[in-house]
Amino acid sequence: MKLLFSSFFRAVAYCLHPKVLVLSLLPLVVAGVLTLGLGYLFWEQAIDAVRSGLEHWSLVNSALEWVSSFLGADFRTGVALLIVVAAVIPVEVALTLALVGVWVTPAVVSMVSRRRFPALERRHGGSWLSGLFLSLAYSAAALFMVMVSLPFWLIPGVALVVPPLIWGWLTERIMGFDSLAEHASVAERDAIRRAHRGPMLTMGVVCGFLCGVPSLIWTISIKLLVLAPVVMPAALWLYTMIFTFSALWFTHYGMSVLASLRDAETAMRAAQPVVAPPSDLQLVEEVPPHERFSYEDSRPLEP
Repeated sequence: MKLLFSSFFRAVAYCLHPKVLVLSLLPLVVAGVLTLGLGYLFWEQAIDAVRSGLEHWSLVNSALEWVSSFLGADFRTGVALLIVVAAVIPVEVALTLALVGVWVTPAVVSMVSRRRFPALERRHGGSWLSGLFLSLAYSAAALFMVMVSLPFWLIPGVALVVPPLIWGWLTERIMGFDSLAEHASVAERDAIRRAHRGPMLTMGVVCGFLCGVPSLIWTISIKLLVLAPVVMPAALWLYTMIFTFSALWFTHYGMSVLASLRDAETAMRAAQPVVAPPSDLQLVEEVPPHERFSYEDSRPLEP
């Protein structure tokens, strides 16, 4: 627990470093431009498609008409906007996390290694390509879990628990790999993740609950839903900073564990007695006299 909390506070302090703040802008630029571009091309069409789909469901349409009689005709449009935003946010979160894992985490690992662990050997247990592939695969799995669990979010309280757990699992999978890929070997990384599965999953779940903070933007006013393509980049920057913090937290924690593991291995090797190999003279002296063999004994007998 001491290492868990010390790594947490170190990660908070590193988030204020100018280099980290600049690095956090890279995923924001890519995800923000992508969001604005897709919003400009398909935002109105997506809202119309959702509204048309709701009207084709007789039970849902009757419920919307009943609620609209109390709250006004804009309620139907607000529901369609809410559904579109709720469908877009998981995709944006997964994309931002993948970008942070590919771009920000390697730079963060290098910075932490240079400042705190300059003597730690780099054993290159994971490549950049394998990290990208795993990030995309885990992100696709997380999105699948979101889509499967989405109908259950209507149950009170479920929407406050299930998404953080999904994002926490995704964060632990991606950051647990990326933070150790450069310095740990494959065997060391697997051993650390098995031995520290509980603390690392706890770190991921905490970061998953932090990901719920940007979602509070949409609770300020329903009018922000209309400005979603413009407000979304601000939410993406918050997501980027949260994932950057998670990368720092996992890096400080994982590299501290790796350094302790290496120190323990070095101490174990130093404690083992060194047995010197026997010399040739010792080998000759250890042979009994009656078993010794000489050149004279090897000559053939004369007739």
